[in-house]
Amino acid sequence: MITILGIDPGLQATGWGAIRVKGSQLMFVASGTITSDPKAALCDRLATLYAGLQTVVAEIGPEEAAVESTFVSRDGAATLKLGQARGIALLAPAVRGISVAEYAPNLVKKTVVGAGHADKRQIRHMIGILLPKATPRTEHAADALAVAICHASHRSARTRVAA
Repeated sequence: MITILGIDPGLQATGWGAIRVKGSQLMFVASGTITSDPKAALCDRLATLYAGLQTVVAEIGPEEAAVESTFVSRDGAATLKLGQARGIALLAPAVRGISVAEYAPNLVKKTVVGAGHADKRQIRHMIGILLPKATPRTEHAADALAVAICHASHRSARTRVAA
């Protein structure tokens, strides 16, 4: 059995979701959202996200982590800030020696829903089917669980490629 931590990075809200995988069986562990104060300085917001993710990693104890990759928007400043939050999401598990995989948003959606352009409602619906005991309170937490499911689905292929 392996525990996977999925992370949906965001500067205002970073979602996280943990699952356990045994063969093809998926089991919900926990999920949540770490928020930062939009009025605080950028460095303080990033520190809040990092501390929150460090706490989650310490409490959950995942063997592997997965982060959703950044999409590029027309607003360069917003993309840069999201990239910094994503850096925190990659760093928090990595400093504890946990391998971190990255997945494009469309691959996450395609893996969980079967369509690369699925909407939030469809993702939540499939989370409920794949993880019946899951209780994500926010879209960010649901998205993070989707990232963890995506990693569970693709990790054996990633392991074969790395070998």
